[in-house]
Amino acid sequence: MLGACLILIPASTLLSILLTFLARALGNRLNALDGPGVQGQTKAEIRKVPNTGGLAIFWTIALPLLLGIILVNTPALADRVSSLLPAITPHLQGLRETTHVAAWFLACLFILHLVGLIDDRKPLGPLFKLLVMVALACVVVFTTQSRLLTLLDSALPAPLGYAFSFALTILWFVVVTNAMNFMDNMDGLTAGVAAIAASCFFAGAMIHENWFVGALLALVVGASLGFLTFNFPIPRASIFMGDSGSLTLGFALAFLTVRATYLSPNLAGGWYALLMPLIVLAVPIYDFLSVVILRLSQGRSPFVGDLQHLSHRLVDRGLSRRAAVVVIHGLTAITALGAISLGSLTPWQAAIVGAQTLLVLMIVAIYEHRTRASKP
Repeated sequence: MLGACLILIPASTLLSILLTFLARALGNRLNALDGPGVQGQTKAEIRKVPNTGGLAIFWTIALPLLLGIILVNTPALADRVSSLLPAITPHLQGLRETTHVAAWFLACLFILHLVGLIDDRKPLGPLFKLLVMVALACVVVFTTQSRLLTLLDSALPAPLGYAFSFALTILWFVVVTNAMNFMDNMDGLTAGVAAIAASCFFAGAMIHENWFVGALLALVVGASLGFLTFNFPIPRASIFMGDSGSLTLGFALAFLTVRATYLSPNLAGGWYALLMPLIVLAVPIYDFLSVVILRLSQGRSPFVGDLQHLSHRLVDRGLSRRAAVVVIHGLTAITALGAISLGSLTPWQAAIVGAQTLLVLMIVAIYEHRTRASKP
C-alpha cells in the first residue's frame, strides 16, 4: 500500500502540470486576470496574470478521489485493480467504509473552491467567506466525525468534552485555511509551503499506516508541485492560484490533519504526538497570527489584505521577493521535518523538537523586532 500511495505523488504532479497549463490558457482566453481585490485591500502591484490556477489544484485532488470512490465501490473494477495492485486488496473494505467521508470532504471542498472562484472574479467580502468557511467546517466535522482531541469525550462531563473538541476543530479549520490563504501574496509561496507541509504529513501518515489520509496528502503534494512549475518566480509566475486554490489547499490540509492518527501503541510517542500539525504548520500560523495582531492593533479588519505579511516584512529588510519566498520555504521545512518522527520520540527527544520550533519562531521575531527598531 505504501507503493500505491507513493505512485500518486508523481502521477498527480503530472496531472497538475497538465491542468495548470490548461487553466492558464483558459484564464488568458477569458481574460480572467488578477484584480485589485476587496475595497481597502493593498497589493504590491496588479499584474496581467490569470488567477485561475485554483482550478488545476482542485481538480488534481478531486478527479483521482472521484475515480477512487468509483473504483472501490464497483466490484468488477475493484477486482481489476486488485489484480494489478495486489497490495491494495486487504484495504479495499476499509476504503469502501471511508466512502462517505471522502464524499462529504469532496463536496465541502468543492463548495469552498467555488466560492473562491467567484471571489476571484468579483470579491465577495471577507465576512461572507469566513461564514461559508465555518459552515463547511461544521458540516464536514459533523458528517464525518472528524474531530481533534476526541479523548476529551470521556475525560470531561458530557456534553462538554464533545463541545470543546468540536469547537477546537472548527477553530483549527479556520486558522489553517486562512493561514494558507494569507500566505498567497508572493509567487511560489503558498504552493511551496503546502508541498512541504503535505509531504511531511504524508510521511507521518505512512508511519502510522493511515492509507486513506496518506493517499489524499499525496494528491495535495502533487497538486502543489505541479502548479509550482508555473508559479515559482523564475523569472516570474505565469499563473496565480487565487482564492480558489489557496482556500482549497488550506481546507484540505485542515481536514487531513484532523483525520490523521498521531498516537500509536506500536510507537514510543506520548500525548505530544498530537502537536505534530501545529509544528509542521508553525511558520504559516506565525504569519497568520502576526498579521492579524498587526491589523487589529492598527484598527483594521484582520481579513482585508495588505503588505504586512512575513514575506513583505522580509523584503522590507532587504531580501528580494524570491529570496523571501525561499527563506519561508526553508523555515517551514526546518520545523516540519522535525515533527515527522514526533509520534515515536521519547519525552526528552520531543522536547528538543518543540524547542527547535520555538527557537526558529523566536529568532524570526527577534530579527524582525531588532531590524525594525534600527530603522530611522
